[in-house]
Amino acid sequence: MTNVKEIMKKPITIENTSSFSHAIHKFLDNKISRLLTTNEEGKIIGIITEKDIGLYLLTNNTEKNLDDLPISEISKPLIEVSESTPVEDVAHIMNDKNIGSVGVSYSDTVGIVTKTDLTKYYYQNYVGHKRVGDAMTVSYSAMYEDDKLYQILEKMIQDKVSRLIIKNKENDAVGIVTFGDVFRLSLSLGRDNDVIDNSDPAISVIFPRKGFLSETGFGGATSAKEVMTKKITTVDFNEDLVSACLEMLDNNINGCGVLIEGKLSGIVSKTDVIKILDMLRGSSL
Repeated sequence: MTNVKEIMKKPITIENTSSFSHAIHKFLDNKISRLLTTNEEGKIIGIITEKDIGLYLLTNNTEKNLDDLPISEISKPLIEVSESTPVEDVAHIMNDKNIGSVGVSYSDTVGIVTKTDLTKYYYQNYVGHKRVGDAMTVSYSAMYEDDKLYQILEKMIQDKVSRLIIKNKENDAVGIVTFGDVFRLSLSLGRDNDVIDNSDPAISVIFPRKGFLSETGFGGATSAKEVMTKKITTVDFNEDLVSACLEMLDNNINGCGVLIEGKLSGIVSKTDVIKILDMLRGSSL
């Protein structure tokens, strides 16, 4: 059985006293969605994600500038496993704790394993074990292409989801909007529309609560069809689950639409793959 040491990656870190703006730069520069946080001695003590920052800015009423907000405000404890932990056991922990990554420790934290790593592991090791239909989530959250951006975000927060299928008036799926898309778009809209004090023109950010969740800000002026990705990556209900894994890995996405008789009928995500890996614990490869 494969141990987690064989698939882990070296973590990218940030000091816990760093600002939101510094963290945002790190996310964008490294094209990642999570950072491990360190204390003054450089010891890893927690984790923050792109989504943590986005949700804080969407729901918190502080008037502080991003340069004045320390990431210690949102840092969470890091759940860790030892290097010798079987990969399937890591899937169980992530599924049980509803988390997207774990730290890997020896004497100190030496690595990180994410949903993407486990999806790649499934693709490499479990051909023929499960179909897409065995893993898919039948229901999915959706909005319409004329709905405004602030409504899209409110729906994501309400349903606790990271992606929404966008439909036209005929109820046909025509696109998808993800939380990551909105996070990055907020930087661009904040810069282009000069929505705050612009103390740092490089990110002159959002404060999405002043724009995205406001009917009078750019959240009310921008519709879903202007920001959605028009191509929805799909797989068929009867395909091998590894096909969905490959689509997610190749397209750098976290979920695919699932077709049943040509109609979009659900979603399969990296989280669903982890649930299957958890189910397969103890089986022989």
